[in-house]
Amino acid sequence: MTGKTLTRMDLSESVFREVGLSRNESAQLVETVLGHISDALVGGETVKISSFGTFSVRDKAARVGRNPKTGEEVPILPRRVLTFRPSHLMKDRVAAGNKG
Repeated sequence: MTGKTLTRMDLSESVFREVGLSRNESAQLVETVLGHISDALVGGETVKISSFGTFSVRDKAARVGRNPKTGEEVPILPRRVLTFRPSHLMKDRVAAGNKG
């Protein structure tokens, strides 16, 4: 693994090179798409991207946790968490990348 991180700038640059929009238009397109995805998730919607995966928000109930260092019980408040479930195609693609 190289440890490289794909950033918004990288996505914008890819759109610029592959689609032919200007750099500003490419950056704006990436921001708009990410904004729509974020807004949908904040609103509790599920976001399904075919051949990629599904993002969803899940409500977790309150529970009692334990500090692993001291063993002290600590209340964990209810919260919303973001989950991602990759599609079978994405799972297969990632697994194929591990062989080599």
